[in-house]
Amino acid sequence: MDPAKIQSEGGLNVTLTIRLLMHGKEVGSIIGKKGETVKKMREESSARINISEGNCPERIVTITGPTDAIFKAFAMIAYKFEEDIINSMSNSPATSKPPVTLRLVVPASQCGSLIGKGGSKIKEMRESTGAQVQVAGDMLPSSTERAVTISGTPEAIIQCVKQICVVILESPPKGATIPYRPKPASTPVIFSGGQAYTIQGQYAIPHPDQLTKLHQLAMQQTPFTPLGQTTPAFPGLDASPPASTHELTIPND
Repeated sequence: MDPAKIQSEGGLNVTLTIRLLMHGKEVGSIIGKKGETVKKMREESSARINISEGNCPERIVTITGPTDAIFKAFAMIAYKFEEDIINSMSNSPATSKPPVTLRLVVPASQCGSLIGKGGSKIKEMRESTGAQVQVAGDMLPSSTERAVTISGTPEAIIQCVKQICVVILESPPKGATIPYRPKPASTPVIFSGGQAYTIQGQYAIPHPDQLTKLHQLAMQQTPFTPLGQTTPAFPGLDASPPASTHELTIPND
């Protein structure tokens, strides 16, 4: 890839959006204490950096801005992750430093251009940047996007992201893209005596009214009416059945 070409792409005031998939711990590192790290990244790169909400094991970090702002934001993220690796190694006997790894989320319709004919493009990227690049074979759940994993030194990752941006700009996605949304970590909800409770640690905490109302509505809709009966009731049961408990798993949000 000709560096002049990348420079011209960076210089074109092209606004680009790159989505990253991160684990909760990585997101915590990017946000920093009281949000100081992400604030500094936003100010220094001039890129918009948004982090998806929700109590999910995975989160989406969206970086939007002109290409040069995106490269700066990526550089800051890659160096921050390297710093985390060095810090974690100071407490471990490991001697070889693991690579920095970032996961991009790319519409599947653009992945063919990233791979190239017979894998030629991805091979060229690996050889010219020194980064490892892998495109997932399967789409992410309930989406038309795939994960593209890049690992290596921060410098190799930055070079690789530049090349990926050039490909993405040259081959826009085809058709509609269904973006990947990570699923929340769901908490068990227990219904007992018409009240909803969530389990937090060892305790059952009464849950907001909406869930209790939802449950009461669900209980009114009996699944079947025995033949010859017009009122929905179960035959052979008392008019006042004992309190029953149902367990459902409902996402926190």
